[in-house]
Order: sequence, then structure tokens, then C-alpha cells
Amino acid sequence: MKRRVLSGALGVVLVLTGCGIPDRSEVQTEQRGPAAEASWSLGRGSEPPLREASGSDAEAFVRNFLAAAAGEPDRAYERVKQYIAASERGGLQVKQGSEVALSVVRLIDDPVIEPDVDSMKVTISVQQVGLLRANGMLVPPLATETTYEFRLINAGPAGQDDAGFYVSEPPNILLLSDEALRLYYQTESIYFWNSERTRLVPDQRYLSSAVPAERRVSEVVRWLTAGPSDWLRVGVSGLPDRTEMINNATGSDGRWEVNLDMPGADDVRLEQFATQLAWSLLELDGILEIKILNQSRKLVDLGEQRTANQLYQLEDNGRRFCVYEGAVHALAVANEPIGRVPVVAEANRGVFSAGLRRAGDDVLAALVVGASGGRQRLSVGRGREVVESFTAGPTHTAIGRPVWLRTDSDQPAGLVVADGELHRFDDRAVMRPVQLGLPGRVEAVAAALDGHRIALIVGGALYVAAISWEGGVPTIGPARRLTTSLTRLTAVDWWAEGRLLVAGAAGRPAIYDVSVDGALETRLRDDAGAEVTHLAAHPATPTSPLAASFMYEANGVTYRNNPFERIVREQVQEVTAPPTGVRPGNPTAPVFLY
Repeated sequence: MKRRVLSGALGVVLVLTGCGIPDRSEVQTEQRGPAAEASWSLGRGSEPPLREASGSDAEAFVRNFLAAAAGEPDRAYERVKQYIAASERGGLQVKQGSEVALSVVRLIDDPVIEPDVDSMKVTISVQQVGLLRANGMLVPPLATETTYEFRLINAGPAGQDDAGFYVSEPPNILLLSDEALRLYYQTESIYFWNSERTRLVPDQRYLSSAVPAERRVSEVVRWLTAGPSDWLRVGVSGLPDRTEMINNATGSDGRWEVNLDMPGADDVRLEQFATQLAWSLLELDGILEIKILNQSRKLVDLGEQRTANQLYQLEDNGRRFCVYEGAVHALAVANEPIGRVPVVAEANRGVFSAGLRRAGDDVLAALVVGASGGRQRLSVGRGREVVESFTAGPTHTAIGRPVWLRTDSDQPAGLVVADGELHRFDDRAVMRPVQLGLPGRVEAVAAALDGHRIALIVGGALYVAAISWEGGVPTIGPARRLTTSLTRLTAVDWWAEGRLLVAGAAGRPAIYDVSVDGALETRLRDDAGAEVTHLAAHPATPTSPLAASFMYEANGVTYRNNPFERIVREQVQEVTAPPTGVRPGNPTAPVFLY
């Protein structure tokens, strides 16, 4: 199937179909894929528990206190004050409107609760995750505290334990645990056009589950008019300056109305805005009317708009490969279709790792191959189904896994780590250093499906950054550091729009699912067996959230998820069995082609 490209308002039309990686594998607790990133659960109305809910359980009370600020921002202080002793509520400085912000923290241990004479002293050890603003955006944290202390006093007369507690000597900011963020908010993706206005790029927000369904269209429109996250601005275009919503959006039961003041709102701009709205309101179907200064300008069928303007092209051709005895080979896993090796035999030698990608009818291949003196070089080529001609780049001491960036340009480009520095490369294997301005060695790089966001591991820390394309050349903007409880990070890949696979240590080598802002993390593999050196994912999309699969290499052995099991030599295609008594090698450097 060929990709259809429309210019102007329609941008790139990318037709999404099922990938070759099966999405019907049973999802298990330690193996689950990314959750749907735009599931509104309309009308759920979840709110944090009241002060009395924990009864005499002091630890439950503390955890509920760290959830009290959740919900609609204009009532955050009111909810928190219900937990604070009446005589001390005036000490919490109340902010209004857009100034309301919650400090999201991750508990790194259970609360320490120590009985005292007439109260209990509580100490919580935390990791600062970010600041959740009233507009649903999680920005880097301002606070630097690693511990908070406060006291609990009985809410009832002496001896009446079931009356619960109040907080005394409370923190002077609104705290929200990451657990409460997961429970009482929904993760939403809104979309902005890239700078060329040819492709949509997702941006993450949090919506309180308490927001009624009839107001959610208004919230999304406000997010769009407010513009993208700071770290993403370099790679996307916001709505025209001074765009504002006039009153709230109205409607229900399959028909909504949005009234805007949008300077320069011609037909092209309205078509683009309609596509943004359709994808940013993924869970809604029906008709949405766009008005400009009270004048009806466009009727949008949300479902049809999404169908006509798909986000990504993932055809039914996702395939697994690995490196075995210095060559790229296909893998046979379960009942998945087996791919054809996309590298001509003459070039498929001395391979350490590979980056593969489909570009329309072509295949892009970037191989890390051996060079004289034990050095390595990047070998790059492009071809139909099988790449026959390769161009070799300069040698380096060590080169990491290369990744191709998805672009609408006819000039392919990718990123690779060589000798601890990030480089961009083209289809002629020309490598140029990329200055990041970050401390430490660059250890890994991964690219999102949209081609405008990357993840990096630099100096053992996790970062994300946006890409702008100027004349077909990728330029990387300022990086945002993400907080994670993992240490000694070694590998990263994208496996959904707003989710990263991250390998590091949690006591033992582990693999976590980490949100693109670092706020939410889920343990996928508590014990990876050894330090993870390669990590490759086949990403999920908003319309196929459970299709994600990944493979990883640890201590020279390759594994897959769903279920977690070792990939063995017998699954490597077109290799001969070793002679009797000779131990076979292991498949390494797993990679997907899609």
C-alpha cells in the first residue's frame, strides 16, 4: 500500500492498518503494553477520598492527604484544607485560577509515622516529579525538597480513634503523589502541527476525572489555544496568536459547538484546526461546529476527519530481526509472519547492530559494522525490499544502535551515538556531531513515530527533546530532563505516543514504562537478568493501544515480552546448526522493521 500525501491543510495522510506484531497476546501484569492514551471514561467523576475515609489508619490517611489536591483546580485548596487542623488552615497561602499548581512527588519509601506525646510525626521521602498546572500541563519541578515532615493529631476526643486525624504543621505547598495522579487524572494527547504543517505531533496533558463530560471539549480547546509544552515548541506550530475561545463549548449527544476568535482563520487554517480537534477529542464521535466570532464556518464529522487524516502509517509489515554471528537475520516468533532480510548478503557481514525503517516503498538500513583495528563504522543504504548498495562512514571506537527519523522529506536522516557523542547521519553515511549542551556522555537515543521527538540517555539521566526540520535537516531543541526511580540507565525506546521503555536498575536490572513527562512509571520487568544493552519496541498507536511489543538484550541473550521468554537460535532463520559439540551462539541486537 502506498502512502498518500496531501499538502496544505490536510498535511500528510498516513493510513494506519494493523502491524505484523500480533495484538491478541494475553496481557499480563508484568508485561502489559501502554494503556490507551486518550480514554476519557466519560462521566466517571472520580474524586479523591474525604478526610474521614481512612478512619484510624494513619498511613492510609497520609496517602489520602497526598491525593486531596486532585480534581478540579479551583477547589484544590478547599479539599486540602479539609485535612488540615482548623486552627492552621490560614497558614496555607491560597492561589487562584492559573496560579494553582500541584507539586507531584513520588514516594521512594513508605511514610515513617512515629508516635509522640499528643500527636504523630510523619516523614515522607520523595522524588520531585513535576509541577501540575491548572491547564493540565506537567512542567519540570520547582521544589527541591527530598523529605517533608508534618504531624497528625486526633480529630475526635481522646480515646475516640475512629474519628480519624487532622494534619498539623502542614507543608506550605499542595502535594500530589504520583499514585494519586494515576488514580484521579486521565492522560490525554492533544495535537499540534509541525512547523511545515504536514504532520501532527502529540503533546501530553492531564484531565481531572472529576471534570464532567459536557466540559471536556472546552478544556481541550483551551489547551490548544494555550499552545504546546515549552520543550516541544521548537518542533511544532501553535494556533494563530491571540486565538481565544469565546465562552465555553456547548452541546452533547453527538453534536458540539465551539466559538473562537481566531485571527486569519481562512479555509486552510480551519481545516487544519478541525484535524487537530478530531484527534485531540479521540473518544468523541459526532458533529462539531466551528464558529469564528459567532459565525458558523465549518462542520466537522470527527470520525470522518480522523479517517481522512490518519496520524501514522503502520502497514501490515512489522517484522522482527536480530544479529546472529555477525549478520542480520529474521526471527520466527509465535505465529507472526517472518520477514525477508532487507540487506543483500554481500553487505551483511561483520554487523554489530542495525537500524531499519520503511520509507514508502523503500527500506532504509543503517548497519554498525566492524572496521580495521577493532573499530566500527556506520554503513548506510536504501533500496526496494532489499538494500543492495551501501555507503560507509568514518570509523569510531564504538557506535550505538542507529535510529532513523520519520520525515516527509526525500532526504532520509537518522541519529546515532558514537564514542559518547550524538551524531546525525544521512543516506550517504555522512555523520555530523549534534551539540546538546548536556553534561555527561550520550549513551542512547530513540525516535518517536512522529519524527519530531526523541528520547536520550545522557550522563545516566533520561531526557526528551523536540526536532525541527529545516531544509530537510533535523535540528534538536533544548532537552527536558525526566524524573524516574530507575538508576544507571542504559537503554530507551518509544513504544507509544506518550510512553517510553527505559532500562536501568531498580536494585536489579529492570525495564520500566515511563510517561513522556516522567510522572507515571510502571514496572514491566523487575529482573531483566543483567544490564540491558539493546532495547527495541514496535510502538502502539492511539487506535491500537495494546499492540506494543518489545525485545531486549541482556548479557548477550535476547528476550521478548508477551510472554517474557528467551529468543533462541532455533528461532533465527536461514542459519545452519553448529556441528555436534559446538555451542551455538545467541541472537543479539534485536530490531523491528516497520
